[in-house]
Amino acid sequence: MRIDKEKVKFYLQVGLAFFVVWLFDDIDNEKTTFFGRFINNFWRALYVTVLNFFLFEYILPRVSLKKIIRSLFLLFAQFLLYSFGLYAWRALGILLHIYTPYRTDATIVDGVGYHFPYSVASVFFFGIIKHIYDYNQLKKAAQQLRIEKQEAELNFLKSQTNPHFLFNTLNNIYSLSRDKSDLAPESILRLSKILRFMLYEAGGEFIAIEHELKIIGDYIDLEKLRYDESLRINFNYNIEDMKQAIPPLLLIPLVENAFKHGVSETRNQPFVDIHLSVNQRQLTLVVKNSTEVIDGDRKINEHIGITNLRRQLHLLYSDYNLSLQQGDSIFTSILKINLASHV
Repeated sequence: MRIDKEKVKFYLQVGLAFFVVWLFDDIDNEKTTFFGRFINNFWRALYVTVLNFFLFEYILPRVSLKKIIRSLFLLFAQFLLYSFGLYAWRALGILLHIYTPYRTDATIVDGVGYHFPYSVASVFFFGIIKHIYDYNQLKKAAQQLRIEKQEAELNFLKSQTNPHFLFNTLNNIYSLSRDKSDLAPESILRLSKILRFMLYEAGGEFIAIEHELKIIGDYIDLEKLRYDESLRINFNYNIEDMKQAIPPLLLIPLVENAFKHGVSETRNQPFVDIHLSVNQRQLTLVVKNSTEVIDGDRKINEHIGITNLRRQLHLLYSDYNLSLQQGDSIFTSILKINLASHV
């Protein structure tokens, strides 16, 4: 039979608490015999601690209606240990000069009847505390399972988002190479910077916001290579602390969406306007881009990047808002996050 050390530690702690509670109740009436009653209560508490350990950990888990005879036998044996067994333990203590008898019982039955309530009280005491302990342990286990599930889902979302982002970037380079553009080598160089970031800096849980700004800047520079001077890009920010942490590549989907599903589909006066502010742990990202609306259709189709972003935000923060607005010729994305609400 293998004994769990953590459970033994738990029962010893509960047994000590039971000993202290019963000791103060016992010496309340007899303060002159404190030392003797201290030893007596310790001797009895040691016995019921062991009994309750086996009752709750090995006896009750084996009680079932399917094996009613065995169950009744185990419970009856435990009853004898709590009643006559406790009295016998007292007698052993007296024999070893450990236990001091402060009363004399006319018969064994009288002695058992006097000491038996002590055992009953211990069962309730241990049972209540064990129930609370098990509930808290179950709650912690459920919370840990929830955290592990969220981490697994976040990793899955990242495994979707990063290749998606990389695939779109490679498409940009492909279009330049197909046209035999002189800018193709430069685009590959910029892609290498993005890859280096994704491989060596985006693997952790957080990065400094200055690094997120750098990857956004590199991505914008890469996109510029695809367009002529007609494309107007405005990227500005107001950040009080460049070292504060955010999850890596969290803001890229909105910037990428502005180019892939906005500028690339705009025939006249394409533009992207990006403004990021982070003050007092409140992040606001506003991305506006030109767009084409056919026959006044303002229906918003969220692509995989935005869908994954919404799910990541839900898993990462308790206080955030992501709104998408389709105008006649302008598409606006507004992301607000209370960075202090990270779960």
